[in-house]
Amino acid sequence: MWLIHAAMRRPITILLAILGVALCSILALSRMKADIFPQLGTPVIYVAQPYGGMDPAQMEGYLVNYYEYHFLYISGIDYVESRSVQGAALMKLHFHEGTDMAQAMAETVAHVNRSRSFMPPGTVPPFVTRFDAGSVPVGYLVFSSETKTVNEISDLALFRVRPLFARLPGVSAPPPFGGTARSLVIHVDPDRLRSYNMTADEVVQAIAKTNTITPSGNVRVGDLSYMTPVNSIVGKASELDDVPIRAGSGPTVYLRDIGYAEDSADILTSYALVDGRRAVYIAVTKRADASTLDVVQRVRAAIPAFRSAVPEDINVSFEFDQSFYVTDALEALQFEGLLGALLTGGVIFLMLGSVRSALVVVMTIPLALLSAVVALWAAGQSINLMTLGGLTLAIGILVDESVIAIENIHRHLAEGKPVARAVLV
Repeated sequence: MWLIHAAMRRPITILLAILGVALCSILALSRMKADIFPQLGTPVIYVAQPYGGMDPAQMEGYLVNYYEYHFLYISGIDYVESRSVQGAALMKLHFHEGTDMAQAMAETVAHVNRSRSFMPPGTVPPFVTRFDAGSVPVGYLVFSSETKTVNEISDLALFRVRPLFARLPGVSAPPPFGGTARSLVIHVDPDRLRSYNMTADEVVQAIAKTNTITPSGNVRVGDLSYMTPVNSIVGKASELDDVPIRAGSGPTVYLRDIGYAEDSADILTSYALVDGRRAVYIAVTKRADASTLDVVQRVRAAIPAFRSAVPEDINVSFEFDQSFYVTDALEALQFEGLLGALLTGGVIFLMLGSVRSALVVVMTIPLALLSAVVALWAAGQSINLMTLGGLTLAIGILVDESVIAIENIHRHLAEGKPVARAVLV
C-alpha cells in the first residue's frame, strides 16, 4: 500500500524510475550471461585415475584404496564415492555446504601426491577437477574428409586446431575424440619368438633401452663450443627393425628376425559417427562462468581460422548446437509476454471501453518482466532455462492481477469515488 501512496504523491519520480528500469534492462540483457543451467556451485571434486592394463579389482586394491584413505584427511569432506573399471578409476569427493572449495582443491591435490608414493610404478598423476553443472558441452567441432583417414584428421585436430581452439575465452579444450593416437607399433610373430626361445618382455626391454632420450653435451674446439646431440632416437619406424633384441653368445637376434615396426595408430577402442560416417570431433565445453551464447558465437566466428589451419580436403563444421535451448526460451518468453499484454489489453478495451486502461496494462506486463531481469542482474544471476521458466510462469499472474486491478478501479469510479480513492481501494 505504501508503494501506491508514493506513486500517487510523486508521479514524476515514478515515471523517471520506470524509465531508469527500462534503460537498465537494456544494459542487463546485454551483459547478463545466457546459459542452459544456472551456476550451482556444487561442493564436489572429481579425481580420475587412469592405469592401462589393470582390471577393476586391481584398480580398487592398488590405487583407489590409498586415495580413499588419504582423502578422509581433507577439511570439510563429507563422503567419497569411487568406481573402478578396466584401466581407470573415478572418485567423487563430496563436501559439506559452505566449504571453501579453493582450499579443498589444494588439499585434494596435496593428498593425491602423497597417495601416489604408495602406488605401483608407472602410476601417472590423475585428473583433478571441480564439478559444476554449468560446465557442459554446448556443441561439437566436427572434422571430416573424403581423402584422409580419421587418424590423420585426429593428429591435425590435436596439434593444429586445438591450440587455436583453447585461446577462445570461456572455452575448455579437451582432446579430439573419434580417432586413435599415432603410435609406433611393434608386430611380433609368436612362432619366431618361440623358435628363438624369447619372450615378449625381452622385446619390450630391448626397444626401451635402444630408443632412449639421452642429454647431449658440448665439445669445445678452439674458440667454438659445438653441441653434440646423442643419436639415440630413431627417425622413422623402419629403423627399429635393426635394433638387436638379443646379443652376446650365439647369433645376434634383431627385431627384423622376429617381426617389424610400423608407424601406425593405437588399438581402436572407440569411434565417432556423424551422419553415419567416421569423423573426429572436439567437444566445445564451456567453463562454468561463461555464457553459452557467447561461447557458441566465438566458436562460429573462429571456424574460418580453424579451416585455414588444416588442409583444404578436411571439412570443419560446428554441429549439435545446444544454444538453441536458450534462444528458444528467450523467444518463447518474448512471445508469451507480448501475447499476454496484447490479449489483456484487448480484453480490457472490449469490456471497459477505455483505451487508457488498455495501454496501462499493455505497458505494465513488459515493464514488470524487465524489472525482474534488472533484479536478477543485480543479484548476480544469469539468464537460463530456470529463470526464463519462472518469468514465463509469472506472466499468467501479471495478466490476472492486471485485469482484476483495472476492473476494481473502474467499479469504484462508477460508484462516484474520486480517482485517488478508487485506486487505493
